[in-house]
Amino acid sequence: MDGRPAGSAAGRRVAAVALRAPRAGDRDRVREIVEASGVFRPDETPVALEVFDGAVRAPGRDYWGIGAYGDDRLGGFAAFGPVPCTLATGDLYWIVVDPALPGSGIGRQLMAHCEETIVAEGGRLIVVETSSRADYAPTRAFYRRLGYEERAAIPEYYAPGDGLILFTKYLAPSADE
Repeated sequence: MDGRPAGSAAGRRVAAVALRAPRAGDRDRVREIVEASGVFRPDETPVALEVFDGAVRAPGRDYWGIGAYGDDRLGGFAAFGPVPCTLATGDLYWIVVDPALPGSGIGRQLMAHCEETIVAEGGRLIVVETSSRADYAPTRAFYRRLGYEERAAIPEYYAPGDGLILFTKYLAPSADE
């Protein structure tokens, strides 16, 4: 599941950040950002940390992780990787940006890195799952601005009143094209 990434529209500032693989020492900062986002249930924080741990411990095995750092402080994190039992499909497993950095462009930079890496690894399609809750409207708008298309909706998937919205984006043509 994803958090509320900070997207940048035309005219908004873009944060001066360095993108790099996260380190184990960033774990507490990831927890802090996830909890501060205000959109995740308490039971989702351990899942975010599990995905983070996997990305740090064995990059590329199940997930890749990317962090956005300003002044060596983590401002956002994304985990992504291949979808098991598919050919060339990637998944955004988690993305979260510090809510103190709205409109910074960090979310957009993290997504661009995820997409570029998936393509470099032979991927052609990326799948993103998000919530249907009203507080996720900015997140859904963010994906639409990046060219993602809503492909499916499952009511009450996560919880009563909290459905799944599935977005996809083709990153590269299929081998048949």
